[in-house]
Amino acid sequence: MTDSSDNSTDPNSSPGLELVEANGLRVAIFSDSMPERNGAGAYYNDLAVQLAPKLGGLELLQPPLRKRFALPLPGDKTQKLIFPNLFRLIPAFNRLKPHLVIAVTPGPFGMLGLYLAKRAKIGFITGFHTHFEGLMQMYGNNLFFKTAFWYMEFVNKILCRYSDTVLINNKDLAETVLALGAPKVDIMGTPLALNFIEDPLVPHSGGLNRVLFAGRLAPEKNLPVVIEAVKALPEIEFVLAGDGPLRKEMEAEAERYPNLGLTGWLDREGLIKEVDASDLLILPSHMETFGTVALEAMARGKPALVAANAGIHTWPTLKEALFVLNEDQSIAGVLNEIRQLPSETWLGKSKAATEAARNLNNETIEQWVGFVQQYSRPRKDD
Repeated sequence: MTDSSDNSTDPNSSPGLELVEANGLRVAIFSDSMPERNGAGAYYNDLAVQLAPKLGGLELLQPPLRKRFALPLPGDKTQKLIFPNLFRLIPAFNRLKPHLVIAVTPGPFGMLGLYLAKRAKIGFITGFHTHFEGLMQMYGNNLFFKTAFWYMEFVNKILCRYSDTVLINNKDLAETVLALGAPKVDIMGTPLALNFIEDPLVPHSGGLNRVLFAGRLAPEKNLPVVIEAVKALPEIEFVLAGDGPLRKEMEAEAERYPNLGLTGWLDREGLIKEVDASDLLILPSHMETFGTVALEAMARGKPALVAANAGIHTWPTLKEALFVLNEDQSIAGVLNEIRQLPSETWLGKSKAATEAARNLNNETIEQWVGFVQQYSRPRKDD
């Protein structure tokens, strides 16, 4: 889906290789995100598994599990600015000989991808997953935070300006990326990890007894409203899965309330077990570009209660399995209301959730094949 803004270019004028079979094209993805540590990291790892078999080559150029050069981001030591190892990445890029580079995050890896793409005169696109500037404003207003804000905006402007298109998974971000200088915007779907699709499903209980929050324990996730629900509904079990700057505060709350538990950070298999053991996923974030964890829960047959601002609500095919948390509503009030729903309604939403999530995953992979064909460019050394 292409943004119809006047700032968008005609997709028919793209310098891509639409007439070349996808299995003849190679793609390099430059990402500052660690595998499975956040939404962007998970997105491209999940995408690569399903997209790579359809292409001539695909490589994720991202930080190793053991990082040598990294600086913690302001306000959250669990998130780091990682510097690329040029002696590892440039030879890998040269061996792959890609026709297209995808930059994922506004950091050193994305900038390296831009440099290498322009030097090789191949296609370059950016995936815009998080409005970092908006997040920075939630973490503080001192000189350190202002410097970080300036850096994110500066790098985003460069990446957007020199991209053939900028991909977003929330159409409300179109105005933001066009203002940053993007010549064109495309809307992308969201893939799933295959184990969320292929592992045997655990049937829904038909009621509401256990609620799961999964994500970073950070200010933008609006965790105080979850604690209010914990206090108001002692008969419901609440579980927080994740890590982040608010972990100590959440651990203190768990000591006070017996119906609240914390798991810490989970790998994907661990997350599946927690989702399967729950009846509902909640995501009350102040800011949520999409809300991938809600889609993951849906793939496991579990409905989700998600803040109205989240981009996942803009996908009509997912609405049947979502509950909307409006800004003027409390989680406790909504949970108290929806737990009165009959078992048949819960089971119907469970089935709809699984089907909708899997359909979106399949559509997303085919969509990405089209992006690769449209935005790749021929290489002189092929």
